[in-house]
Amino acid sequence: MNEQFTRQAQDMFAAAKDARIPENVQAIAEEGVQKTREAYGKISAVAKDNAKVLEDVVLATQAGAKAIGEKMLHNTNINTEAAFDAAQAIARAKTLPELMRLQADFMQQQFAVAGAQSKELFELSAKVAKQTIETVNAAATKSFEQIKKVG
Repeated sequence: MNEQFTRQAQDMFAAAKDARIPENVQAIAEEGVQKTREAYGKISAVAKDNAKVLEDVVLATQAGAKAIGEKMLHNTNINTEAAFDAAQAIARAKTLPELMRLQADFMQQQFAVAGAQSKELFELSAKVAKQTIETVNAAATKSFEQIKKVG
C-alpha cells in the first residue's frame, strides 16, 4: 500500500508540475496581498499615533499630579515653619495671658491660612482635572477620526 500511495503522489506531482495558475487567480491573489499590506500600513500608523496620544495623556496626568504634590509639599513647609515660629514665641512668653494670646493668634492665623491653602489646592486640582479631561477627549476624538479613516 505504501508503494501505491507513493506512486500516486508522484504521479500527482508530475501532473501538477506542468499545471499553470490562471492569470485571473494570480491577479486576485496579488490584489489581496496589496490590499492587506495597505490596510496593515494604515492600522500600524493609527496604532503608532495612538501610542503617542496615550503617552501625551500620561505625561499630562503626571505633570498635573506633580503640580498638586509640589503645592501640598509647599503648604506643608509653610505650615511647619509657622508652627515652629509660634512654638518659639509661646516658649518666650512671660505670662499666661501672653501665652494664651499667642496661641489664639496662631490658631486664628492658621485657620485663615488653611482656608486659603484649601482654596488654592481645590482650584489647582480643578484646573488639572479639566486639562486632563480635555487631553483625554482630544485624544479620543483623534483616535476615532483615524479609525473612521481606516475603516
